[in-house]
Amino acid sequence: MKKYICIFYILSCYFSVFAHESHYKNISKIEMDVLRNDKIIGYSKYLFKHDQDTMIVENYTKFTVEMFGIKVFSINSESKEIYKKDKLISFESKTLQNDKKKFVELNYDKNKNKFIINGSSYVGEADIDNVIGNWWNSKVLSAKTQISPLSGSIKKQEVKLTNKDEIDYKGRTIKLFQFKLKSTEDLPDDKKLDFDIWLDPNEGIIYKVKYNRLGSWEYRLKNYD
Repeated sequence: MKKYICIFYILSCYFSVFAHESHYKNISKIEMDVLRNDKIIGYSKYLFKHDQDTMIVENYTKFTVEMFGIKVFSINSESKEIYKKDKLISFESKTLQNDKKKFVELNYDKNKNKFIINGSSYVGEADIDNVIGNWWNSKVLSAKTQISPLSGSIKKQEVKLTNKDEIDYKGRTIKLFQFKLKSTEDLPDDKKLDFDIWLDPNEGIIYKVKYNRLGSWEYRLKNYD
């Protein structure tokens, strides 16, 4: 247990200081397959654009669940994050979930040193230590709270290192750390955070995210460059 605590402390330092600057400046794209019950049903793609000290991250996520030929659940979402000198200055998203519109408009207020959020589930201020809960960003594993990229709601969380694992990725054996990310507040079951996350600590890349909610779901890394 002490060994795990030590490893997690080192990783937390790594995420908070180097995750964006040392690695993501070299990446232009991350592609993930979305699976339900081991069947690919869609995708989540992240595109990275860099201009001097500014990084823009665009996300396109789309998937559909069908049963007996009838659509029972769907997501069609687009978002844009803008970072300046590794600090989030704005985020916006538009999502159609089961034909219901959700949105987030977030901006950094320099005078208040706060995020100002106008979202479909939350309107107000937020501490700048919050992280947008997107799966490209390994900083989500060292944050105490995250902002929903779909609705703007703020959720408290805890993250624990639970295991070490290996996977085969394009003919290479990749050593990963496995984490459990869970809500620390009393929420309805469909609102709770409860994810297993596999991370390459050397690259800062999330290779896999799994959770259970009316089936087994998985976001699985397909490609990055």
